[in-house]
Amino acid sequence: MNARVPIWQAVCAVDDIAPLGARRVAREQGVAVAVFRTGDGRVFALLDRCPHKGGPLSQGIVFGDHVACPLHNWTISLVDGEARAPDVGCAVRFACKVDAGQVYLDADELAHRAVDLAAPMAGPLAKTSC
Repeated sequence: MNARVPIWQAVCAVDDIAPLGARRVAREQGVAVAVFRTGDGRVFALLDRCPHKGGPLSQGIVFGDHVACPLHNWTISLVDGEARAPDVGCAVRFACKVDAGQVYLDADELAHRAVDLAAPMAGPLAKTSC
């Protein structure tokens, strides 16, 4: 069985992401992807949706290699997407790499991974109806 070779899509410069911050990458379908930068310069990508109640992780606080969801303070690992105990759940991860100061995401994952999940339920990114 042959492993799929990713086709990398440039999404932003590393410097476009503040240390301990995030940047949202919109997709044609589905919830945006949040690209995070740690204090030591590592870059990770997760679906911009907490596994708990769908909160926008891009609006959370990054510390170490984790992000705290802004809705209920769930701690999500940027490395593997897992919620820190006692909470249980997993945010969808996306493959990413940095090369020559540019951040790249796997184009196939951007187009197809988790496109059926609902948008965040609160915050400025939530869709409301009147």
